[in-house]
Amino acid sequence: MASGRRAAALDPRTVAALRAWRKTQLAERLAWGEGWTDSGLVFTREDGTAVHPEWFSDTFDRRTKAAGLPRIRLHDLRHTHASLGLAAGVPVKVMTERLGHSTSALTADVDQHVTPGARGARGRNRRRAGVRPVTRSE
Repeated sequence: MASGRRAAALDPRTVAALRAWRKTQLAERLAWGEGWTDSGLVFTREDGTAVHPEWFSDTFDRRTKAAGLPRIRLHDLRHTHASLGLAAGVPVKVMTERLGHSTSALTADVDQHVTPGARGARGRNRRRAGVRPVTRSE
């Protein structure tokens, strides 16, 4: 695997949500004063300390269950992102960089899941989602 740090393109709505969160976090930092722990993390408890990773998985599990969705692991969203990106025509090299994999072969082998009917549905899904294939001239 590549380094744990990499750039990610974010849509304006996500950027706005992260900026709002940052304002909340700065207010919490001021409120806690000397008791604030500067962990350098984006998502922390209100005192700046790290949130245990299991909390995110547990929260995801509770929310998907409450929404009546099938149970999947939070980590499975990573594979879903990769599979949908590849199916939509995002080049393997781009997905490899997004995921931080060391090779494109790893991305293709691990994250490209072929589902029943995916081949025939691929074009329909692309059109429905407004996705068009990337051409070499782009």
